[in-house]
Amino acid sequence: MSQVPSPRESAGLAVPVSSYYQRHIFFCLNERKSGEEACANHRAQQAFERCKSQVKAAGLAGPGQVRVNKAGCLDRCAAGPVAVVYPEAVWYSYVDEQDIDEIVESHLKNGQVVERLLAPPHLGR
Repeated sequence: MSQVPSPRESAGLAVPVSSYYQRHIFFCLNERKSGEEACANHRAQQAFERCKSQVKAAGLAGPGQVRVNKAGCLDRCAAGPVAVVYPEAVWYSYVDEQDIDEIVESHLKNGQVVERLLAPPHLGR
């Protein structure tokens, strides 16, 4: 697993960069009425809820730490279900609760990218 640079390192800045949250994770919860494939068809709501509860249980929630957010379409349907962690812009595809737990423990808590869950960069809508 690779170490995720801090926002200061990513930006190449020597001065402190303040942010209300250290990281945001956004879960696509999009649902398509047309019957087209969408993240909502793959238990995305349950994954969001699992992440939110795991972040809270780990004491990672709140200012200066992690925020778990719902999102509409993130336009990565072919890789879905997807979540993205900012400020690093790391895109994940996940399958089950164990994947969510690993993202929380490795990336959100310890700053380590879960490489086996990375969404292929070429997959969009």
